[in-house]
Amino acid sequence: MKNDMKPGEKLPRSFYEAPNVVDISRKLIGKILCTRIGGVMTSGVITETEAYCGRDDKACHANDGLRTPRTEVMYEEPGHAYVYLCYGIHHLFNVVTNRKGLADAVLIRAVRPLDGTAQILKRRQHETLTRTVSDGPGKLTQALGIRTAHTGTDLLGERIWIEDRGLECSDNRIQTGPRIGVEYAGEDAKRPWRFYI
Repeated sequence: MKNDMKPGEKLPRSFYEAPNVVDISRKLIGKILCTRIGGVMTSGVITETEAYCGRDDKACHANDGLRTPRTEVMYEEPGHAYVYLCYGIHHLFNVVTNRKGLADAVLIRAVRPLDGTAQILKRRQHETLTRTVSDGPGKLTQALGIRTAHTGTDLLGERIWIEDRGLECSDNRIQTGPRIGVEYAGEDAKRPWRFYI
């Protein structure tokens, strides 16, 4: 994947405004998810994502115009965080994309810890950095300090943002597969909209 941005540059609004949520999901692999929570910066390289389309996608929380207090942020301006609670336990972090009113989003499923590893280990109650520290959507939010209270956060701000540091992810390293945990969506669950290293 060719990278035109300077290392360490925060992704601009235009990145999130692209019309194809699947393409954005793929392009987020290798980008750096950063947080500054409680004055401490932590980050991780995004290694797994899933795309969700607000139209004709039964796996999407806002499919075909469904609006609830929880999903309202998905209809807002792209480049904002949609964070929801799964099974009453896991805080899952999504990036709103496309344009206002369409409710597309990308779930960030896994990261590889980068900055602030001591804080990441403390949050996860781990002694050493292993793959299991942040290899799931609930684990990565705990590692980076992201909670449902952060839903609606502008990703161009200083609390949660995504950077491009020039990491190259060649096509042969990125795998594609069906989304996980959305069996209720029937055939839509089989769409190859999950990307991972």
